[in-house]
Amino acid sequence: MNRKIIHIDMDAFYASVEQRDNPEYRGKPIAVGGSPEGRGGVVMTASYEARVFGVRSAMPSKKARDLCPQLLFVRPRFDAYKAVSAQIREIFHRYTDLIEPLSLDEAYLDVTEDKLEIGSAIEIAQLIRKTIRDELNLTASAGVSINKFVAKIASDLNKPDGFAFIGPSNIAAFMEQLPVEKFHGVGKVTAEKMKSKGLFTGADLKRLSEAELIRDFGKTGSFYFKIVRGQDDRPVTPDRETKSVSAEDTFPHDLSTIEEMGPELDRIAGLVQVRLQKYHLKGRTVTVKIKFSDFRLMTRSQTLPAPTDDLETIRDTARRILGAAIEEGWKVRLLGVGLSNFEDQAPPAGPQLGLF
Repeated sequence: MNRKIIHIDMDAFYASVEQRDNPEYRGKPIAVGGSPEGRGGVVMTASYEARVFGVRSAMPSKKARDLCPQLLFVRPRFDAYKAVSAQIREIFHRYTDLIEPLSLDEAYLDVTEDKLEIGSAIEIAQLIRKTIRDELNLTASAGVSINKFVAKIASDLNKPDGFAFIGPSNIAAFMEQLPVEKFHGVGKVTAEKMKSKGLFTGADLKRLSEAELIRDFGKTGSFYFKIVRGQDDRPVTPDRETKSVSAEDTFPHDLSTIEEMGPELDRIAGLVQVRLQKYHLKGRTVTVKIKFSDFRLMTRSQTLPAPTDDLETIRDTARRILGAAIEEGWKVRLLGVGLSNFEDQAPPAGPQLGLF
């Protein structure tokens, strides 16, 4: 029997809460997080009025300000967002207890068997969206399908305040026409690599065997082989514990100097900080991932005395780790930054400082 999976994604969540609670922000381009002076910091969430100008989450403040000079920067209120998230979660529980939160504003629901015996995932998703609008004065987008991967893609199709259903008989055709950059897990660099090989859509990817995809894209080739066919057997897992938050990027050309790598590492650290704040997490252990031009992989970590989600701390720690790990002239094709060992988890055994 096919599962009935709903993916709910709140629309510009932090910004929408600010506009709801502060009339002076309504209808105006706002960015939650960042710095109005453009001195460091990145945008956590941008309102849809700001997105018209190209402002996006994880964008440096200066670039956001350049794109939209009238942009209003708003200090985040995590306690408020967490309280609203709890209200949203309570609405979900009216229909099912199989809820897998991905962050404060996003979750999977398995309604194969729902509490109210409605029987229709489409109807449940629409009821949830209406209840969120009526009770919380916020909008949510929803995707419905038979697995998590396709439901997540569906929820993004008609944002904001959108809905989409991709049924079993439509999955194959839908995935075939989907541009490769729309596949979750395919980043910008990978998408460009795919296009350079003449792979522009799911149909193009589907023509390759699993072995060919692994040859061209490494072990993630197996992942691409499955998702292009809409295959995803992962169950909805309530109370899933997040073990780490990370980001990485593969560069169009190898980097060979610390001077080149530093700004790239800072940018990646900014993405990690945005995700930490989205998940409402602070961690102690900073890890830097380095892949060289010959595909050798190195990871180095440092555990801090206290948990953090501070951008400057993460950035500076990552730079120290990088400087101690490599030498000038080494050719680097990928850098990654991660944070783990979160504040509600036990610290690792052994020394708390130093590279390992």
